[in-house]
Amino acid sequence: MGTHSLNMALEAALATALGRAKGARKTRSGRQHRTGAPVLRDSVEAGTFEHAFFVSPGKGETDRLLRAARRILDAGRQLRSEARSGARTLTPVEKLLTTLTAASVRVFEEILTLSRLNKGKVYPSYDRLAEATSLGRATVARSLRILESIGFLVRQRRFKRIEDAEGPGPRYEQTSNAYRAFLPKIVTAYLPRWMRPAPLPDDIEHHAQSQAEDMEHMVKTLTCRELAEAHVGGALGKALARLGAALDRDLELNKRESQSDPQPLPDSYIKTNYRVGLAGQHGLA
Repeated sequence: MGTHSLNMALEAALATALGRAKGARKTRSGRQHRTGAPVLRDSVEAGTFEHAFFVSPGKGETDRLLRAARRILDAGRQLRSEARSGARTLTPVEKLLTTLTAASVRVFEEILTLSRLNKGKVYPSYDRLAEATSLGRATVARSLRILESIGFLVRQRRFKRIEDAEGPGPRYEQTSNAYRAFLPKIVTAYLPRWMRPAPLPDDIEHHAQSQAEDMEHMVKTLTCRELAEAHVGGALGKALARLGAALDRDLELNKRESQSDPQPLPDSYIKTNYRVGLAGQHGLA
């Protein structure tokens, strides 16, 4: 019995030593994580979304974004100075703009350079950005959070599959984030007029409004079955389509009996409730 317990203790100690040697992490319960490196929340597998995420910048776009960031840096300094002197009380948006730092603009410049050189495909590691900007890794991480909070960047966490991993089941590990640069709307009011995006012509706005009205009218003319088929796919869509077809038959029967029934159930009442139920179940409202 004593020998058996000693062997178990030796095996446990050996497993712990091997786990530490490999740099394996533990879960909150104390057990070793099955992948050795837990995947962060909201991460997406690398190679599955980049085709829709990355967009090649237009001619001169990266330069315009960098000039805008530098202007906002100057505007933030001016806002902080006015707030300290008591000349003005900052709004929540203005307080957010004052968080922009010179280090953040330097990191943004490097991301824009990578975007221009790689046709919008930007996924550097923190260490790569720290080396390119001569900033500390912690400073780079803080700068990215600032840029993301203002809206200059959209950041998507990624993970990848570990090839030739030992043990049953797939293994994954965190990899570098993907980035895409934007000009946030909240900064346009603090830019000079010549740096603001050109407003859309009136005819384009009118055309877009007309299209929206036509689409709304078209959706209202759909039968319940057509509405389900247009919004939901798969087995659930087929089931809702059958339900919609049954409602359509009831509506048609209701129309035929309206001559003898002085107060038939209105079509709009049935369709409206069906549409509300369909939108509520699938987040379409």
